[in-house]
Amino acid sequence: MAVTSFWFGLAMSNVFGGRTEGDSISVDYLSDNIRVCLCTSSFTPDQDTMEFYSNITNEVANGDGYTTRGELLGTKTLGYTAGTNVTKFDGANTTWSTSTITARYAVIYKDTTVDATSPLLGYIDFGQDYSSSVGDFTISWDTDGIFTITVE
Repeated sequence: MAVTSFWFGLAMSNVFGGRTEGDSISVDYLSDNIRVCLCTSSFTPDQDTMEFYSNITNEVANGDGYTTRGELLGTKTLGYTAGTNVTKFDGANTTWSTSTITARYAVIYKDTTVDATSPLLGYIDFGQDYSSSVGDFTISWDTDGIFTITVE
């Protein structure tokens, strides 16, 4: 499945500044609970205005192997490659086992357990609907990472 990943614009201020350490909406990618939720093709992501999980619409329905708020992102890594100036945010592939799901988007966010203070990081556009039918719905993250930042 060809996918395209996007940062939410306000994620940059949450990750790199404008928030104080320990503030519920500051983000520590490696130690915070980072989740992946799935949305249908009716979801319309807006990189400029969406900031919190409470802004998410058209999440896949609870049930049939999917739980509202999605899955925790496992085995998170954050690395920098000198020479290419690339910072890579990565994690283990995410799977909803024995599920019946149809989704077009995956949204990555920090889960504070409060919708209005759970900051969005970015989203993945699968390019079309993908489905599972009483099987595994797996997102195999790109070998280049879930998200990257290149310093020029």
